[in-house]
Amino acid sequence: MSSASSTGASSAHGLGTDWRVVDGVATAWFEASSLAAGAALAGRALELAPDAVVDVRATGVRVRLDAVEHAEAVSAAARETGLRPDPAVLQALGVVLESPDPSTVTPFWQRALDYASGEEGVLTDPLGRDPSLRVRRSGESRPLRQRIHLDVVRPASAVEQADLGEPSGPYGVRLADADGNEVDLVPGDAIGEDAGTSDWHAVFGAMACYRVASPEQQRDLALAAAVLADDAGFPLLVDLRPGLVVLDSGKDQGEADAHGLDVDFPALAARVQAAARELGATADPALPRLVQLFLDAADVAAVRAFWAAALGYVHDRREALTDLVDPRRLGPVLAFQEIDTSETERLRQRNRFEIELAVPGDVAQARVDAAVAAGGRVLDAGDGRWCVADPEGNELVVVAGA
Repeated sequence: MSSASSTGASSAHGLGTDWRVVDGVATAWFEASSLAAGAALAGRALELAPDAVVDVRATGVRVRLDAVEHAEAVSAAARETGLRPDPAVLQALGVVLESPDPSTVTPFWQRALDYASGEEGVLTDPLGRDPSLRVRRSGESRPLRQRIHLDVVRPASAVEQADLGEPSGPYGVRLADADGNEVDLVPGDAIGEDAGTSDWHAVFGAMACYRVASPEQQRDLALAAAVLADDAGFPLLVDLRPGLVVLDSGKDQGEADAHGLDVDFPALAARVQAAARELGATADPALPRLVQLFLDAADVAAVRAFWAAALGYVHDRREALTDLVDPRRLGPVLAFQEIDTSETERLRQRNRFEIELAVPGDVAQARVDAAVAAGGRVLDAGDGRWCVADPEGNELVVVAGA
């Protein structure tokens, strides 16, 4: 789809040119110079559309709307505050799981993820932060252990309540559904023993989730956290949902070797917690969660290069790690580990998991071209969808939105 036709499609949906329909949702990204500037737009967006889902980052703000009639008003608020739209960066990542009998595996994944059940076998994060999981029926026989699994980190009490059986594996956290699809369900804990940070949980990062009693309280907490993080020079993730503010360091980013900044993150977390309590927000310790994707590969460098190009991700700054991260910290982390090349049958077997990438229609072909240039091959294409295999056969489905 050309840029011109995408603009026409946006207009047909009642959206201005700042907006695209991505994964069925009207979405915009506005670049910002600071968290505080982004939080200011977030506050205005929620005044205009109280049910909006807003993610504030150090480089910009993503706004998702159910009611498209508010789109132009949000765009006008962004223009008033000097924030520029960039619809080309919009995307949403999801996971598709194929099963001979979806009814036998769906309850397992719903408990592991603590997701909401939707139509057509789709499980979704109620907070709209982590990737959706769609379970699709398939009669194809794939008996061997697959090369993609999920890592899910939740508070220890939540992991215990999920009650998914006896874990196994080298770290004692591996669980599998009835088809053998695996999840590492990792128990998180407090980030330390200091009462000043007791609202924060370690879920491969540091996260605090606060219930708020009013839109004003939500706006004030988001702005207070943004200002404190800006003052500390730390790119805190500030996500606003109806009645909720989620504050997140991002995976590993509470650790000095990961963020590489002159920042004492526990001290920042304590200041943010104090501000939240002063505003009357209430921490909800059951909500923190991280979901990431893990891929086994015989040639990690080649497979990693494909996924970096296809998703627009960047390498983790730490040389010893294989993580790929969304530069805006909006999508899940992808991690890679080496597989024994003698496992030829396992390498040839088609995965039961595939990854789905929804992007605006005017950038979909460019994403496919980038994936092919990085070693991928198109397996199937048509009706705004491309199935592209990485150098080792792991599948990515690119879906063009409006």
